[in-house]
Amino acid sequence: MNLIGHGKVEIVERIKTISDFKELHRIEVKRQLAHEIVSIAYGFLSPLKGFMNYEEVDGVVENMRLPNGVLWPIPLVFDYSQNEKVKEGDTIGITYLGKPLAIMKVKEIFKYDKLKIAEKVYKTKDIKHPGVKRTLSYADAFLAGDVWLVREPQFNKPYSEFWLTPRMHRTVFEKKGWKRVVAFQTRNVPHTGHEYLMKFAWFAANENQKVDEPRTGILVNVVIGEKRVGDYIDEAILLTHDALSKYGYISPKVHLLSFTLWDMRYAGPREALLHAIIRSNLGCTHHVFGRDHAGVGNYYSPYEAHEIFDSINEEDLLIKPIFLRENYYCPRCGSIENEILCDHKDEKQEFSGSLIRSIILDEVKPTKMVMRPEVYDVLMKAAEQYGFGSPFVTEEYLEKRQSILG
Repeated sequence: MNLIGHGKVEIVERIKTISDFKELHRIEVKRQLAHEIVSIAYGFLSPLKGFMNYEEVDGVVENMRLPNGVLWPIPLVFDYSQNEKVKEGDTIGITYLGKPLAIMKVKEIFKYDKLKIAEKVYKTKDIKHPGVKRTLSYADAFLAGDVWLVREPQFNKPYSEFWLTPRMHRTVFEKKGWKRVVAFQTRNVPHTGHEYLMKFAWFAANENQKVDEPRTGILVNVVIGEKRVGDYIDEAILLTHDALSKYGYISPKVHLLSFTLWDMRYAGPREALLHAIIRSNLGCTHHVFGRDHAGVGNYYSPYEAHEIFDSINEEDLLIKPIFLRENYYCPRCGSIENEILCDHKDEKQEFSGSLIRSIILDEVKPTKMVMRPEVYDVLMKAAEQYGFGSPFVTEEYLEKRQSILG
């Protein structure tokens, strides 16, 4: 049996005493855990090798630190029903969609105060916060232990076109000759405001490098995971960002698209730190943080995800943050600006997500100063192909959408 992940020798020796994966006690996991297992095994969530134990969870919740002092802002837990017959020390098989996915050596079974996680990590116990709702819905017990994949994950289209492991990211960066890579976090279809942020970030990360040597690249790393009604469908997000370089709005020489499997926690400043850690694991040197990064509703101030970096030592992060303010289209200047760069704030035309969505819902093509026409065309094609006629998540999409993992 070929295993993918950390600590291969120890588990291979254990597996030799078991004739077949089917003889293990098996647990079928939900999508969130399946995605996190894949991300752990390939190193997206390094230095984690598995799901946290009590001491690790407590350190992260209280101080954003693992017991060894390493920065880590959000607990990663494997919740399970105590009806399952699992004991500490067991090696269990993990299945997803009925297929073998991974094995886990159970080191600890424990309980932890879920309200405490909510209050410390999300700064609220309000059930309307999606991260709080997720946390309070966990089962009452947690399994801790390292995980290893038993097979390489297979992705359905269009995800298969953009799957890169951390090692593959670094290989591509090297082949492209990129010495610096700025990560752009997104869970949206791109409008021209996003395009501006990416290009501005490229200039910021490209400091002191010759302009005729494009040795700085932009990694658009899309977060793929749980969706809510009204979100853009995942397939559309990937394909529209791909369209930006395909149609020349950002040159393929400096543009790369990939994704990370992660259900957003909407933890604001803490999740901003997690994104920085993930992108440093991919080999990125810089990371863009805009207004309301990883936030939701009014639980965090607009630039709280910027401010948290003031309390983090440089040696705790192997990536340099680039902080960007909210931008808008200024009709007087005829360009994308912000309130510091020009004095026409009263005439600004904001990139309102709700306004853009309403225009799209009415099947009206936005002006090219709002969204590139090719991006809009790709968006609507994706709606027909993957979204049951809508570019936005609907109840039908949630019920019938194709799985990401094959």
